[in-house]
Amino acid sequence: MASSASFDTLESLQADIAELIDRLPTLKNQQLIKQALATIVRLADSDIERLDWKILSAALADMERGFQLFYAYRHIRKVTIFGSARLAPETPEYHMAMQFAQAVTKLGFMVMTGGGGGIMQAGHEGAGRENSFGLNIQLPFEQQANPFIEGDSKLIHFKYFFTRKLFLLKESDAVALFPGGFGTQDEAFECMTLSQTGKFGPVPLVLIDHPGGDYWRSWSEYIDQQLVQKGLVSPEDPSLYTITDSVDVACDAITRFYQVYHSSRYVGDQLVIRLTTDLSEVEVEKLNANFSDILVKGKIEKSQALSQEGQDETLGLPRLVLYFNQRDLGRLYQMIAVINQMGVHTVGETGHPERK
Repeated sequence: MASSASFDTLESLQADIAELIDRLPTLKNQQLIKQALATIVRLADSDIERLDWKILSAALADMERGFQLFYAYRHIRKVTIFGSARLAPETPEYHMAMQFAQAVTKLGFMVMTGGGGGIMQAGHEGAGRENSFGLNIQLPFEQQANPFIEGDSKLIHFKYFFTRKLFLLKESDAVALFPGGFGTQDEAFECMTLSQTGKFGPVPLVLIDHPGGDYWRSWSEYIDQQLVQKGLVSPEDPSLYTITDSVDVACDAITRFYQVYHSSRYVGDQLVIRLTTDLSEVEVEKLNANFSDILVKGKIEKSQALSQEGQDETLGLPRLVLYFNQRDLGRLYQMIAVINQMGVHTVGETGHPERK
C-alpha cells in the first residue's frame, strides 16, 4: 500500500514538473525559476547527506509560507518590533511597546513580531489583530502564540530561526527594538551589521526605552566607548539608528525617513535611490558638495527609471543614481536624512509614507 501511494506521488510530481517546464517560457520570472530548478538538479546528483535535504526542504517550506502570506501586503509598509518575551504587561517597557504599536498603526503601518509573549504581545495588543503579523517559531518546549494573534491567518510558524528572521527583516520597512535579553541583543546587532554592510535597508532603526529608562542609553555608551572610540566601527555608524524614550520621537523617525526617500536598489554598480518627489538641480549639487566622499566615481545625478529596473510600481518615481562605495553606510543614512529635509517643502500633508 505504501509503495502504491509513493508511486502515485511520483506520478503526480512528474506531471507537475512536466507542466512547469511547458509553461516556463511564458512565466514572468522564468530565468530565476530555471536557476532554482537547476540548483535542485545539481544537488540531486551530489553526495550531500539526508539531513542536508531535510534542512533544504524545511527551509523552502518556511519560505513558501512567508512568501504567500506577505504577497497580499507587499504595498503596505511594516514595522518589526523586537524585545524581551519575559516582560509582563504591568512593566513600563510593555506599556511603551503597546503605545508605540498603537501609534504606528494609526499612521498606517502594520506591525510584525515573533508572535510570542512580552514585548511581542504588547506589539500585537497595541496594533490590534487586523494590523498584526505573527512569525512564531516551533520549539521543543513549544512557544505559544500570544492571545492577540493566536488563530489569525497572519500568524505563521517557522521551523528555523534563520528563515523566520529573514522575513522579520525582509518584509520590514522599519525596526523598533525594546529592551530584552540575549535574543534581543542578537537582533539589535544583526540589524546593525546588516545595515552597516548594506545587506539590509536602508530602513529606520529605532531603539526605544520607556520614559526615563537607560537600557539603550547604556548600550549606546558601550558602543561609543568600546567600538567607536577604538576604531572598530566608523564614527558615522551611530547614524544607522535613533535612541529615544519618546513614542512621538520614534514615530517621527520612521515617518520622516520616508518623507522623500522611497526605496533603493542596485543596478549593476549604481545605487538607484527612488524618491517620492523630485529634487532641484541646486539641491542635487548640494548633495554632491557634501557627500562626494562616498562616491567611487562620477557624481550624484537625477534620473528616471533605468531600463534594468523592470516594470514595477516605482516606475514613475524620480531617482538619484550614484556609484556608492558600499562601505560608508552611516554616511548614506546621513545623506538620506538630508534628502528628506530638502524635499519636505514639496510634500503635502496628505502624503502616505506607509504606502510603497
